[in-house]
Amino acid sequence: MAITSAIVLYAVIWFMTMLIALPIGLKTQGDMGEKVEGTHDGAPANYNPRRKAIVVTLVTTVIWALVVAVILSGIFTWHDFDWTTRLPSVADS
Repeated sequence: MAITSAIVLYAVIWFMTMLIALPIGLKTQGDMGEKVEGTHDGAPANYNPRRKAIVVTLVTTVIWALVVAVILSGIFTWHDFDWTTRLPSVADS
C-alpha cells in the first residue's frame, strides 16, 4: 500500500466515523429547555467539536490499523471481491 493510499484510506474512515459520531451524546436546546433566541429547538446545546474530534481520531486510528493490517496481510485481495470474473459468460452456454 502506497503512502497516498494509506492517507486517503485514513481520511475516508475518519469522515465516516465522524458522521456516525456526531449525533452521539448530542443534547439539543429543546431537550435542555434553554433555547437561544433566533435558533431552532434542534440546535445543539452542548456541542464540543474538539473533544469529538479527539475521540473520533482515536477510534479511527484503531479501525485504520486493523484495515491496513488486513490489506497488507493478503487475507483478502481485490480478486476476492471481483464477482464479475466469476459470472458465467454468454459464450459458455
